[in-house]
Amino acid sequence: MIHLLRALQFSDGQFPSGGFAFSWGVESLAADGHLTRADWPMFLAGQMEHRWAPHDRPLVAYAFQAAENPATLKTLDDLTEALAIASAAREGSRRAGAALLGTHARLGTPGAAAYRALVASGEAHGHLLVVMGLALAGAGLDLPTALAVSAHTTAQSLGSAAVRLGLIGALDAQAALQNIQPRIAELIDAPLPPLDDIGSFTPLTDIAMMRHPFQKQQLFSN
Repeated sequence: MIHLLRALQFSDGQFPSGGFAFSWGVESLAADGHLTRADWPMFLAGQMEHRWAPHDRPLVAYAFQAAENPATLKTLDDLTEALAIASAAREGSRRAGAALLGTHARLGTPGAAAYRALVASGEAHGHLLVVMGLALAGAGLDLPTALAVSAHTTAQSLGSAAVRLGLIGALDAQAALQNIQPRIAELIDAPLPPLDDIGSFTPLTDIAMMRHPFQKQQLFSN
């Protein structure tokens, strides 16, 4: 039961994970007219299917499995850095990772303080996905539960950004999330791809993050 309670704690929108400042491309897509309320369910499903599943999920999982191996964690951090096409995505991932790592270090999560020191010394990037895997392993969760936390926080972060932008309502966000939960459950149980096959295909979102610095009004950092 304690592990379930911790999973709920870490996936809660009020948990200080650092993701509140990022829209991951939603802001620019909405501003350019490429994303509407009617598009939201399909957009969210696409992000989970074509980004979270083949990219975020394996990186979190491999970091979870390597939580006690700093060398492997640093390799995963380097891979995450290389896979981030948009500089806004790289910077956002590092900033969100630093915030999440700082929170877990202060909470006393095993492994967090040591990896935070590596990031501070410049030996590791501290990307969000690697930090999440490390922290959830240190908190004692099992891998399927850790992946459920990762999936939920990803979908919730996107939905929260859309709500704050006035693109959708709170009920729209919850309905879209509920509709994709059966598919997320299937993806959690799917085999992990080898490291060389990790990647994503969300070109419109990547381009939106590249365009974000040129938006006249910015609520989010990417």
